[in-house]
Amino acid sequence: MPKPPSTDAVPAIPDVLLVVGEPRTSEPLSALLELAGYRTVVVDCATHAGPLLTERRFDLVILDVTLPDTAALRHSRRLLAPDRPAVLLLTGTGEFLGSLPGGGAGPGRGGGHGAGVRSAASGRVAEVLARARQLVGSQGPAGWDGALRYGDLVLDDATRRARRGERTIELTPAEYRLLRCLLVNADRVLSKEQIGRHVWTDPPTDSAIERLVSRLRRKVNGEQPALIHTRRGFGYWLGGTVQP
Repeated sequence: MPKPPSTDAVPAIPDVLLVVGEPRTSEPLSALLELAGYRTVVVDCATHAGPLLTERRFDLVILDVTLPDTAALRHSRRLLAPDRPAVLLLTGTGEFLGSLPGGGAGPGRGGGHGAGVRSAASGRVAEVLARARQLVGSQGPAGWDGALRYGDLVLDDATRRARRGERTIELTPAEYRLLRCLLVNADRVLSKEQIGRHVWTDPPTDSAIERLVSRLRRKVNGEQPALIHTRRGFGYWLGGTVQP
């Protein structure tokens, strides 16, 4: 049976701190980030975020600027440090306002929300995920070679290529996103709704998801032992032959 991804190496999962007061924004955003391969911590006020930033290192902070206590946090010592995390600025409804790349000039230098802010407008959670990938997606932790593995299946995030043993697997962009989603959540059943949120910007039909999974299954499984499975009535999962 293929072995699950090793837990001995430094995790290939960036840490994200969500400081968002509205659960209708924070809950779907947290779920989508975790499906995309991030580890999230959620707090509903900046007061609770301050101690967390002191205690541990985050790769990204997503900050709801409409919270009443954000001013002190945005000027805190941790967010002004040279190695500070990148920061995404949102409204309480999830509208993207701008970003501060980690390690750059601090807030208040250069006007607006700070140097390096890129303005945009979108109420979609998917847009926030795209911005997060721009800021931290290529900054894998030390000791990580940029690849996700399950047994003899390897997906290289740097080249967007997959292989199974010595066999190269050609993937479309949607197949790549689906395979990455399944690998990050190996041995976990994902519903069609969860897969749809990660792979598509707009909600797909059930038949579109089924067709995509079917194509990817044929490519990954080939003539080798099956790695992508269906659990009827629940969804799909990547792993060995024993159901999770």
